[in-house]
Amino acid sequence: MREGLNVTRVPVIDIFAGPGGLSEGFASLCPSSPRQTCFRIALSVEKDAWAHRTLELRAFFRQFPAGEAPEEYYRYLRGEIERQQPFHAFPEQAAAASEQAWMAELGSKDTSHEVVDARIRRTVGGTAWWVLVGGPPCQAYSIIGRSRLRGGDPEAFEKDPRHFLYKEYLRILAEHKPPVFLMENVPGILSSTVNGNKIFDQILDDLKNPRKALMAGAPRQVSPADESPYRVYTLVKEQGSGLLPEESEARDYIIKSERYGIPQTRHRLILLGVRADLAGKPHTLSREDKAPTMWQTISDLPAIRSALSREDDSPEAWRQAVHSVREAQWLRDSCLTHKLRRRIAEVISALKADLPVGGEFVPGNGRPEFSGLWYHDAKLRGYCNHAGRKHMRSDLARYLFAACFADVEGRSPKLGDFPQALLPRHNSVDDALSGGHFNDRFRVQVRDRAATTIVSHISKDGHYYIHPDPLQCRTLTVREAARLQTFPDNYFFEGPRTQQYVQVGNAVPPLLAKQIAAVVYELLRDRGAFA
Repeated sequence: MREGLNVTRVPVIDIFAGPGGLSEGFASLCPSSPRQTCFRIALSVEKDAWAHRTLELRAFFRQFPAGEAPEEYYRYLRGEIERQQPFHAFPEQAAAASEQAWMAELGSKDTSHEVVDARIRRTVGGTAWWVLVGGPPCQAYSIIGRSRLRGGDPEAFEKDPRHFLYKEYLRILAEHKPPVFLMENVPGILSSTVNGNKIFDQILDDLKNPRKALMAGAPRQVSPADESPYRVYTLVKEQGSGLLPEESEARDYIIKSERYGIPQTRHRLILLGVRADLAGKPHTLSREDKAPTMWQTISDLPAIRSALSREDDSPEAWRQAVHSVREAQWLRDSCLTHKLRRRIAEVISALKADLPVGGEFVPGNGRPEFSGLWYHDAKLRGYCNHAGRKHMRSDLARYLFAACFADVEGRSPKLGDFPQALLPRHNSVDDALSGGHFNDRFRVQVRDRAATTIVSHISKDGHYYIHPDPLQCRTLTVREAARLQTFPDNYFFEGPRTQQYVQVGNAVPPLLAKQIAAVVYELLRDRGAFA
């Protein structure tokens, strides 16, 4: 227990943890004092090596009271020392961090149930009050993931083992019976089917009685004494008097993040399970009148440029590459309005040759208009993971056009708004222009709106995440994506940039998780868990 803490801290176990968005929300809940937390992250389980390194580093940071992380931590984030130096300087905290962040693949032959169960019992420490959070990998449930699977092999989707990783979650519920669980996934799971049956209906039934579900078809039936029933609640729709949680419709479990103060239109399915022997029901999340905009969230970050791909890059070479648009034939295309041509000309004239490309650490001391105290850490003295990507000349022209179009029209352009010469040479373009999918292949994040959903595909090319400032002529950095996901600035993402993007895109927004943690806190507090 941290010095000065006067409440019991309830353990949280996070499985399929990714970079730790859910954990960060629970760990940061401080109802009465910034120096207090009500939950402690007892265990985070993740199979990906880079996400695990991110989790371990954050676990090290949490070993210290709020505001008292050592200078060695910040020196590592600034790139001044190697990763092992903070761990060597504080061996006790490093050992605790390594114990909390566990790199393991649940459901694999290398991670037996006996090992998992022993680890859970050790980290929970015998308390009756703890929380299980997490969600199985969701690619198989997403609409895009399903179309890709079906496109390659009609049977691949039905056989994909990721459908059934939730049973690892189910097994832990059946074996350990935590008072509360939280399970997260993508909305696409609502329409996903296996062998003609809706998988969400099956998952919901299974979660209501995990042990009975796991024993289905077994020769020995489960006795009432062995059952482990749960009530599964929505966090966004108030159950009226006498209305049971199972009477909620499937869509009631979808949380639309922009309605709850998150600067992103991220929609996720989140189930809150409460063990049936606990009386009462949880509150729902409090809606906000208006979502913060993406510009309120990232505008203080240092302006940087993209870099040139497939040719020598320099500040002047980049400026000349963008400046060459002035001579492009497409600039005289009849689809461009006079106002748009004028805006493009203004931007080209204002381009700076000395704009930096950013880096893994960029000095600075600003804070965003939205929730500055949450993001900002004065001890960091800058921003991590804020490096511009490399882009081809042809994409620079598209980004310049798209950002200027958004400035003028107040929306991101569709492919039909682009001059013919700027259309990408993809087989799907004709279909998109005819009203098919991906008509917004190049998408600007519009300043005065919440961002569109940050997903792991941002690691591929960033075309869906064009920065709204045409003078920067680029896609979003990892830090900008992390801001929109509501990760604090002192949350460092380990690994190559591609893997950093994947981690950010797969995460639950910590500020949303914090609101959910507050609901869980009230539920458990009223039952004496925080005595």
